[in-house]
Amino acid sequence: MKVLILGAGVVGVSSAWYLSKAGHEVTVVDRQPDAGLETSFANGGQISVSHAEPWSNPHAPKRALSWMGREDAPLLFRLRWDPALFDWSWRFLRECTPGRTRENIRDIVRLALYSRDELGILREETGIQNDHLQRGILHVYTDQKEFEAAIEASRTMREFGCERYPVDADKCVEIEPALRASRSILVGGDYTAADESGDAALFTQNLARICRERGVLFHYEATAERLATDGGRIDGVHIRSAGGRETLRADAYVLALGSYTPLLLRPLGIRLPVYPAKGYSATVPLSGDSVAPTVAMTDDGHKLVFSRLGNRLRVAGTAEFNGYNTELNQVRCQALMRRTHQLFPELRPAGEAEFWCGLRPSTPSNVPFIGRAKLSNLYLNTGHGTLGWTMACGAGKALADIVGGRAPEVRLRGT
Repeated sequence: MKVLILGAGVVGVSSAWYLSKAGHEVTVVDRQPDAGLETSFANGGQISVSHAEPWSNPHAPKRALSWMGREDAPLLFRLRWDPALFDWSWRFLRECTPGRTRENIRDIVRLALYSRDELGILREETGIQNDHLQRGILHVYTDQKEFEAAIEASRTMREFGCERYPVDADKCVEIEPALRASRSILVGGDYTAADESGDAALFTQNLARICRERGVLFHYEATAERLATDGGRIDGVHIRSAGGRETLRADAYVLALGSYTPLLLRPLGIRLPVYPAKGYSATVPLSGDSVAPTVAMTDDGHKLVFSRLGNRLRVAGTAEFNGYNTELNQVRCQALMRRTHQLFPELRPAGEAEFWCGLRPSTPSNVPFIGRAKLSNLYLNTGHGTLGWTMACGAGKALADIVGGRAPEVRLRGT
């Protein structure tokens, strides 16, 4: 079967890998000159099953209200006329009940565990390199109430198979000695030994290279403008590139365009509740005498993650709901660095931090859309939010099963 994938981020390329392995003839289209140059480019760099608590949880509305008016708030809603955001926000609030939160954690953990296992298999098969470290992920807390809420969330995750265990502040320092200088502000943490970290962009680009060696075709610097339909099916994709316009045709079509997926679906009358959540990152070059973490970390209270990538430290997180705006806000950039130096006061950068932002495709529940759309040969793999790389391999393999007419090995919502 000929399969056309729109999007060469980590989810699209992972989908290409598994579809190719299943024997399909795969083509990938992306508007960038290489794979992994948008949301996958400078993200948090974590394979974090332990990050399964959705933003929409019983504590979220109160937190969001307390952050209103703060330009450096971890979660920032820009007040603007945006019907898509209004609809998304209403759905988000409906997901904030204890019962819905529990169901969403279950579904996220299930897919994330499956995906982490599939990533390990892929790594063994291909020998792919991406500065990965398998030292677990440590969540740290500097607020007692945040820590108590996390204990409850980690208990729920353990019920569904994620081995995330609470630890005291001294144990946090034992796991990550770079926290020694900030021990006085820590109240506790939790640790998931099986989680890992690495460079998602490097992973995506190396996997794209491996896919090309298998015969997957990549059309870069080509923008998908419109889906053509005929009799309840997709009949082709209208593409614009430097060489002009053309229509690409296949037997099946996969949309892995992240936050931009709803824009291509809207003319077909399909309203997909995926909204862009702008996340920020800083990539800090480290000097030889830096006291920087080597264990991947998450600061839940400030919605930040820290990942060691060779001689660099990646600091990433926060969420700004401001449509498709990709401008860097210096207040938010500096908030990343301010918190970094609070936790790691002996960090000694070897140069200026490189700031970046990307649009994470977020659903109200944090559970992604994977599977067939309303048209018979159209498939979706989008809405992974902050867990794109965490879920990419599992989502890609599950999608390949669905496209091939097989039941996926992992249970997905709606399947």
